[in-house]
Amino acid sequence: MREIVLDTETTGLDPKSGHRIVEIGCVELVNHLATGRTYHQYVNPERNMPPEAQAVHGLSEEFLGTHPVFSEVVDAFLGFLGDATLIIHNATFDMGFINAELGRLDRPPLPMERTVDTVQMARSRFPGAQANLDALCKRFNIDNSGRDLHGALLDSELLAEVYLELIGGRQPNLALAATKKESKARADRKQRTPCLHAPTTEETDAHAAFLAKLTDPLWVTRRD
Repeated sequence: MREIVLDTETTGLDPKSGHRIVEIGCVELVNHLATGRTYHQYVNPERNMPPEAQAVHGLSEEFLGTHPVFSEVVDAFLGFLGDATLIIHNATFDMGFINAELGRLDRPPLPMERTVDTVQMARSRFPGAQANLDALCKRFNIDNSGRDLHGALLDSELLAEVYLELIGGRQPNLALAATKKESKARADRKQRTPCLHAPTTEETDAHAAFLAKLTDPLWVTRRD
C-alpha cells in the first residue's frame, strides 16, 4: 500500500485571489513505513511575496525567482504521486492550490476522494483539542524543535510521524517483549530425556513381509 504525505507552502490563503504555490514536499510510505524516497521542490510563483506569507515560511521573492515555475515541474511532481493515496493536513487547502495550478495548465484536477485529511482524523480522535501540527507533535512526543519556520518537506516528515500515531502508532518494543518472553519460557522449560522407540521383532517382520509384496520398493536399502 503506497501513500504520499504531502504539504505545500504558498503566497497566501486563497488560490482564487491569485495566490500560488511556492514549495512542495512529499514523503513516500509503503505499508505505513517511510521508504526514504521524497520529493521536494521550490516553485517560482510568478508574483510578489506578501510579507505576512514570507514571515510564515521565510521564502523571499528573490530566492524563489531562481527556481522553476510550476509548469516546469508538474510532470515530475505528478509522476512522484502516481496513484497513491495522499495524506494531507487540512487537505482542502493544499488540494485547492494544487488543483488551481493544474487548472492553469489545463490539466485534470486531483480528486479529493484520494486524500486522507489528518486534521479530521485528529479532531475525531481528540474532540475539542488543538489539531495543528505543532500540537499533535507535542501530544505524540515527536521532536519538532527544528521547525522555526514552516517548510513543506520538514512538515511532511513530521506529518508522516503524526499520521502513523493517529492510525495506531508503531510499537517496535512489542516484538522485543515477545522475544524476551519466548526466551524466558524456553529457559524455564525442563529438559526431558528423549524416549527411544525402536520397533519390536514382530513389527520388523511384518514390515519385511509387506515390502516383499511390492515391486522395487524405495524402502529397501540397495547394496551394489
